[in-house]
Amino acid sequence: MKKIRIKLVRSPHGCKPSQRLTIKALGLKRINQTVEHQDTPQIRGMIDRVQHLVVLEKDE
Repeated sequence: MKKIRIKLVRSPHGCKPSQRLTIKALGLKRINQTVEHQDTPQIRGMIDRVQHLVVLEKDE
C-alpha cells in the first residue's frame, strides 16, 4: 500500500474545533511538521476536511 506525506502549512488556530481535532488525529502539532500515513480512504477523508491547512506529498 502506498504511503503519503502530510505537511501542516497553516495554523489550525481559529478553525472549527472538529478541524483542530482532525489535525491532532493526523499527528500534526507544529507548522511545517510532516507525518507519514498509509493512503487509505479514512486518511483521505481526514485530509479533505482540512485541505486548506495541509499539503500532500506522495511518497513514490
